[in-house]
Amino acid sequence: MPEGYTQIGKILIIAGLIIAAIGGIMVFAPRLNLFRLPGDINISGKGWKIYFPVVSCIVISLLLTLISWIIKYFSGK
Repeated sequence: MPEGYTQIGKILIIAGLIIAAIGGIMVFAPRLNLFRLPGDINISGKGWKIYFPVVSCIVISLLLTLISWIIKYFSGK
């Protein structure tokens, strides 16, 4: 099989894993209560509401950093 097909196959596998991970997050996210962590700012008044997930953003940033570090570590770059 030509080298180009091997690369396309790897890309499709990675894309499939990413889509499966996003699907899993969408299924289990309501149970995780991720965007209601202590430290998230929630201000509401009569007829309006402001919600800023400060701590949730930090947690997501740490998780994405960890995932990118693991990918970089195992890819050897």
